[in-house]
Amino acid sequence: MSSPWRRSSRPSASWPSSASACGSSCARSSTDRAVASATDSSGTAGTTVDRVAGLVRAEILSGVLAPDTPLREEAAAEQFGVSRHTVRAAFQRLVSERLAVAEAYRGVRVASFDRAHVIALQQYRAALEVEAVRIAGERHGEEWPGEVLAPARATLDALDRLADTDADVDAGGGIDWLEVERLHAEFHHAVVAASMSPRIIEAHAALGSELLLFLLHVRPHYTLDTLIEEHRALLDELPTRGGDAVREHLEHSTRLLTGA
Repeated sequence: MSSPWRRSSRPSASWPSSASACGSSCARSSTDRAVASATDSSGTAGTTVDRVAGLVRAEILSGVLAPDTPLREEAAAEQFGVSRHTVRAAFQRLVSERLAVAEAYRGVRVASFDRAHVIALQQYRAALEVEAVRIAGERHGEEWPGEVLAPARATLDALDRLADTDADVDAGGGIDWLEVERLHAEFHHAVVAASMSPRIIEAHAALGSELLLFLLHVRPHYTLDTLIEEHRALLDELPTRGGDAVREHLEHSTRLLTGA
């Protein structure tokens, strides 16, 4: 799907190697998931605002729309065949999710992920994830029950299946990177859920799209295999090293993006 609003002229760093590594098939799959996300369990389509927000969200999280790309109401309304009022409401939803920024006299643009943004997000994640693991450790000691770790292991198993699928595809990229990002985020949600602390779980879940945007930017620093290996090692260390393992894990990804 091509978008009529102006894109950044510089290459997007979001793809595994370049935008062409995924190509139109990724754009289509992004759109398919966005449409699906605007449909409830009974199969009823969500509101028009839901659908437009989902489509633009998918383009941001897939890297099709680069950081600082202006989001033009008129162009988007023409693209999606909706009113500018609907587009404006969809853009405001993306602003509330921290995927876009609205500025007086400049309109709406895709959020940039600068050093200050990365550090602030990672500090907040550390406050939630380290404390969640500390609480889980107090409850379970150094022998966490298998059922506590099972949800996080399940996300890694799903990532393994994606890696196996990619092994059957010719070089050029068959990985569904949006699904990788979703499972990556789900792994961290599962770790937090081990705390059984409703408020911490709720706060972490509220990161939502912002966490996915972070994972989009960290993606070029990993292969799928190294991503899986690193997170399996983290999961194995949680019962014995607790919050220290989580803190080191988050600090590592922060350094990848900030160069610190």
